[in-house]
Amino acid sequence: MHPLDPRIALAAQTRRTFLGSLAGGAAAFSLGGIALGEMLAKDAPAAGGGGGADPLAPRAPHFTPRAKRVIYIHLAGSPSQLELLDYKPKLAEFHGTPCPDEYLKGEKFAFIKGHPTLLAPQHKFSRAGRAGLWTSDLLPHFRTIEDEVCVINSMTTDQFNHAPAQLLLHTGESRFGAASFGAWVGYGLGCETRDLPSYVVLVSGDKTPDAGKSVWGSGFLPSVYQGVQCRASGDPVLYVKDPEGMLRETRRATIDAIADLGRAGFARHGDRETEARIAQYELAYRMQTAVPDAMDLTRESAATLEEYGAAPGTPSLANSCLLARRLVERGVRFVQLYDWGWDGHGTNPSDDLLNQLPRKCREMDQPVAALVRDLRRRGLLDDTLVIWGGEFGRTPVAEFRDGNKSFLGRDHHPHAFTMWMAGGGVKGGTAYGATDELGYRIARDPVRVKDFQATVLHLLGLDHLRLGYMHAGLNHRLTGVQGDARVVRGLLA
Repeated sequence: MHPLDPRIALAAQTRRTFLGSLAGGAAAFSLGGIALGEMLAKDAPAAGGGGGADPLAPRAPHFTPRAKRVIYIHLAGSPSQLELLDYKPKLAEFHGTPCPDEYLKGEKFAFIKGHPTLLAPQHKFSRAGRAGLWTSDLLPHFRTIEDEVCVINSMTTDQFNHAPAQLLLHTGESRFGAASFGAWVGYGLGCETRDLPSYVVLVSGDKTPDAGKSVWGSGFLPSVYQGVQCRASGDPVLYVKDPEGMLRETRRATIDAIADLGRAGFARHGDRETEARIAQYELAYRMQTAVPDAMDLTRESAATLEEYGAAPGTPSLANSCLLARRLVERGVRFVQLYDWGWDGHGTNPSDDLLNQLPRKCREMDQPVAALVRDLRRRGLLDDTLVIWGGEFGRTPVAEFRDGNKSFLGRDHHPHAFTMWMAGGGVKGGTAYGATDELGYRIARDPVRVKDFQATVLHLLGLDHLRLGYMHAGLNHRLTGVQGDARVVRGLLA
């Protein structure tokens, strides 16, 4: 039984407390006892987990994993796959012509009005690596890691606005309230380190994603599994440092007293969140010494800082990539990087394909490639899964919002987008799936969001159908309650 299985919290549930009061002694055979037993049977645990009171204790996976940890780099706003990794020469051939009617029947766009025209790729492509993957000239550093990478050109989603698409990708639901990817992994596997969180979040680009902090929340899972956001400047974690004048011994005594009170409350009421709070206090105490060390980039060599393009003390994707490597070295299970600024509508120079996209690629390409190479050198890449991508794709047609043709951009596109993975049991040096000749829809081997999620869990040794949590009468899973997600075997080495 998982240490925070909902059955532990019976006394905290009003209806169940009532039924339980009817189920004692001779009344155990009464209607109350029967009803309570039925409720217990329905709440059988769905996740593989061990016993014990520590919700962060390491737990065995369902089967032998290929990856032990994840670094997920999310480019919030979504870059154009048609300028980066999904080469479509037909778009250049038919540039400026009306999009064929068959593509537009029943179509809805976020911003495009009228009959749009096709837009050619705005940057050059060439083949690189042993596999000869088509790659944009905006990604020169990516070419050094292509043989480690599996490019998925056939991702598809059913959401075409940022917040719902981000929520679907990271929580499995397009609405608020579900548990995030890293929270599910922590729930299923626990934490490898006693001094750092299982799930750490790093944000760059001056903004959080459109969906806000819900994309790293715990949702209906106990709060101990939510992501802990760390900062690149100032205190790495807000409110973890002791107040001025507080001795370490005094802090320890305070936490011990709070834990004693919490355990007494748990024994009386059985509220699973009490155990989660006790674990959070203990973790925060240990983080006071472990986090400053893990987040201190000045401990890295000048050569390493130069390779990543990192500058200690400033929030940047380069710093986040280097910090991600330092965190997984220390046992953090899931490191989530969010970099904002990739929404390329073409309404002005700060969101177009000719100015903003090259600028963002220069910020991203070097540190991401350095991260993959660094993990390989240190012997970490084979069991660390690196993920890269946005929440959806960009249209093969120009947006030209409100008729303004001064800048070039593309609208939101749910039907086809590109992600890639490296390390952790994936098939490197390959491109999986394909879009049609205009890059509009998937032509071969579609990968739905839930399939992608099931595949990542599989690489971590978790069966997505067995990793569940009872909430509001449903056995919730990252991949949805329908149970129709599939592991994409073609992505696996």
